[in-house]
Amino acid sequence: MMLAEAKAAIRTAALAARKVAHAAGQGDACARLSAVLAGHAGATLAGYMPMRSEIDPLPAMAAHRGPVCVPVILGAGQPLAFRDWSPDATMAPGAFGALVPVAGPWRTPSVVIVPLVAFDRSGARLGYGGGFYDRSLQRLRAEGPVTAIGFAFAAQEVPDLPVELTDQRLELIVTEREVIVPG
Repeated sequence: MMLAEAKAAIRTAALAARKVAHAAGQGDACARLSAVLAGHAGATLAGYMPMRSEIDPLPAMAAHRGPVCVPVILGAGQPLAFRDWSPDATMAPGAFGALVPVAGPWRTPSVVIVPLVAFDRSGARLGYGGGFYDRSLQRLRAEGPVTAIGFAFAAQEVPDLPVELTDQRLELIVTEREVIVPG
């Protein structure tokens, strides 16, 4: 099986597992995420606006002690840009339907909460296939240290993800069950 086909098969199964997990609720996931983020107080945090059955980081983002921003898709094949966010920010639908702030300063995060479709314990992640987070993490890491935190349901874990040279790894993965430090 070719790499693209393997990723597509994993993506289909992981999205189905995520949908079931989402319906069951996310339990202590945000409390775990907030505890991890407490170690990054003052850092500029990039979160995300959850879509469909993605696990919801908004309570942890709102509780973060430091600037918070969310991704904005500028165009296909480009890294994400990150715009200032707060719980009372005026939002509008952006590319792919994700909400984005309509105004505010652009920021460079040093901690990024990364949504995902699947992950493994080595810190590999599988997204939707657009490469936005891979390009963004690569660009951010070229500018300085960045902590990428995958946020997902435990049901999205797979034993071993196929990876490409362009795939960016996660430093931590937070689920409703545990905090995983890839090793």
